[in-house]
Amino acid sequence: PPKKIKLTTWRKALRIHQWMKNLLLFIPLLAAHQITNFAALQSLLLAFVSFSLCASAVYLSNDLLDLESDRQHPRKRNRPFASGALPVWVGVALTPLLLVASATLATHVGGTFFRWLLLYFVLTCAYSFGIKRIMLMDCLALAMLYTIRIVAGAAAAKLSPSFWLLAFAVFLFLSLAYVKRYAELELQLAHGRTKALGRGYYTSDAPLVQTLGISAGYASVVVLALYLNSEAVTKLYRTPEVIWAAVPILAFWVSWMWMQAHRGNMHDDPLVFAFKDVASLLAGVAFAIVLAIGAVF
Repeated sequence: PPKKIKLTTWRKALRIHQWMKNLLLFIPLLAAHQITNFAALQSLLLAFVSFSLCASAVYLSNDLLDLESDRQHPRKRNRPFASGALPVWVGVALTPLLLVASATLATHVGGTFFRWLLLYFVLTCAYSFGIKRIMLMDCLALAMLYTIRIVAGAAAAKLSPSFWLLAFAVFLFLSLAYVKRYAELELQLAHGRTKALGRGYYTSDAPLVQTLGISAGYASVVVLALYLNSEAVTKLYRTPEVIWAAVPILAFWVSWMWMQAHRGNMHDDPLVFAFKDVASLLAGVAFAIVLAIGAVF
């Protein structure tokens, strides 16, 4: 029998916790040391809400497309649509409303933000309809979706993202995409399956996915180290030598994330895991403190 739809059911369906990933929009403003630019902050707040509504619409449609595979998944079968907590027609009706609201806000942000939001939506749809079933291409697409948030944030703030920021982001997010896929493969393997449901991988691919992901993560560490020897650092930071402390912090965090994935502790989404993980939060705070000291003192 139909049950009363609770607030927590809506929160899970819209994936409110996934909105934290859209904080990546603010990275270009922080990287450019323009946190006091209130006009840019106002635009970024609108961009954040716009991106979040668009992301929720995509999550709804993705859940509707994945109903059968989600119902066979150990954790995803508890999602609102897969479990029957929300009727399917609700998702069908709500998705276009969220998209219209997102597009309306995007037009008020101005600049090229709307184009990047549209690219994000198109790439996400392509991922949902087919790319996620293609081995390796799925992880590359996920890395691009994370990186597009940074570029869109730069567009909303009327800034130009640097080569170093984009190179760093691509490798780091590629590593996190492989973490996500590796965690899924390990979970499927634990349940005795030889092939991942709805994916182009066999569970025996897990060790190779792990190797690719760790390599990408340490490539981001190398990019950061090379960036610290560039002219851009001397312009932005008073004591650039202090920023070198950020390199071992990042190396620790990449290693920590993969260690947690190897032990089976990883969430379905590594960024959501990082926002809730104490060690990750401490590493993030230490990273920010190092950058602040290098910029001020």
